[in-house]
Amino acid sequence: MATGGRVLHHLARRLPDAKNSIVLSGYQAAGTRGLNFHDPRGKLVRAYPYSELKADALSAAYRLIAAGVRPGDRIALIAETGAEFAALFFGTIYAGAWPVPLPLPTSFGGRDSYVGQLVVQLSSCDPRMLFFPPEIAAMAIEAAEAQGVEPIDWSEFAGRAAPVAGLPEQQPDQTCYLQYSSGSTRFPHGVAVTHAALLNNLSAHSHGMELQDSDRCISWLPWYHDMGLVGCLLSPVANQVSVDYLKTEDFARRPLAWLDLISRNEGTTLSYSPTFGYDICARRISSQSQVADRFDLSRWRVAGNGADMIRPDVMQSFVDAFADAGFQASAFLPSYGLAEATLAVSIMPPGEGIVVELVEETELSGAASDADRPTRYRAIVNCGRAVKDMTIEVRDENGNVLPDQTVGKVWCTGPSLMTGYYRDPEATEACMQDGWLDTGDMGYLSDGYIYVVGRAKDMIIINGKNHWPQDIRPPCWSSAAPATIASAPRCARRFATACARSPA
Repeated sequence: MATGGRVLHHLARRLPDAKNSIVLSGYQAAGTRGLNFHDPRGKLVRAYPYSELKADALSAAYRLIAAGVRPGDRIALIAETGAEFAALFFGTIYAGAWPVPLPLPTSFGGRDSYVGQLVVQLSSCDPRMLFFPPEIAAMAIEAAEAQGVEPIDWSEFAGRAAPVAGLPEQQPDQTCYLQYSSGSTRFPHGVAVTHAALLNNLSAHSHGMELQDSDRCISWLPWYHDMGLVGCLLSPVANQVSVDYLKTEDFARRPLAWLDLISRNEGTTLSYSPTFGYDICARRISSQSQVADRFDLSRWRVAGNGADMIRPDVMQSFVDAFADAGFQASAFLPSYGLAEATLAVSIMPPGEGIVVELVEETELSGAASDADRPTRYRAIVNCGRAVKDMTIEVRDENGNVLPDQTVGKVWCTGPSLMTGYYRDPEATEACMQDGWLDTGDMGYLSDGYIYVVGRAKDMIIINGKNHWPQDIRPPCWSSAAPATIASAPRCARRFATACARSPA
């Protein structure tokens, strides 16, 4: 059914099955859920049921096969939030090729910087074609021609004939897509994700967030980033959740449009953002604003947080700003993940909110305590428990597993790990051992929950002492009574003496 033109549904949810090989199966297309695209002010401009998405994806697959695309070919796609990208992404998979989402230009760096970034990423993945929206044709064509890649305006491609052809049989252990981060410029790493790995992680999303048949999602996250692509496009499709989208650039110009859309769509219960998204919204609201007159955030069941370091002071500011609009602090759902694990590694159980532990700075850096300076603590956010089928360990530099509340390297293993970095065996070998992934992050486990301290490569050595960037600048607390985010359902606890020092 449809309400106000928006895509809804009444088909019972069925979890993704890793034995299948296609995310967009006949089951998803049989329902009436789907994607909804909105303009900068949140007005619905296109409702796109999964049944229509599948039909368009099959047509795209037939066009690709007619153009000579073969299984295993890479097809680069500029990841603009819209029906065109979605149809081409799934169409490429149906054709047996590997879609490679690439970023849109931003306001930073200018034309030459963007073209240079595309050239480097095209060089890394060596695609047969680069599809792009007509608005950026000049830049996309320049980058494609520099690498000998065929540039195709996807508007022109959609007008081509789509003769029905046989589709290759998909196997669970075959590569589904390559994922680059937006920062993959000088040394890009294309993360190769199989169908089985993807479906396993998407199933873990439904399990970890305790999805309900009534859930609906809103997102402004870019589709060239793993949280936007996997968490807010592929996961809703596989888990049969309807989604309302704002383009990322529209959120950047009018961030409160995100909260307006949540307020207007009565069924909205799920939405994710990095910390900076919550920060921008809290800063845009004046202390004199009557938020209850404009927003209704009372139905927001899962306010996901991930993709960057979670700052409890920002989360508290958001609670303070929007509590009168019905936002409940227990809705916060911290998580931890990375593209090399497809996406999710850990998710906080719904309803537990933001939980912090105050850790003495010296316990995080491995440095000796300095009697001449006051004891300082940093608030470390609980990022939840390992998702379904994932195992997390914290190890020292020699690979030894460390006990609880001991800072070390975060390792994980599970069915959703990447097969490796595309055409980069050395980089793959450097981070994968015996089926385990070295995430490159430092953290510790406590009662089955993972606390992430920071990237190992971000550790700064000053005068022979280790320092985290977060400890050089706030947020930190002095040796006064430990602070706690008021929204946390469990009190933060001081355990500086219990946490063993980080390995040297």
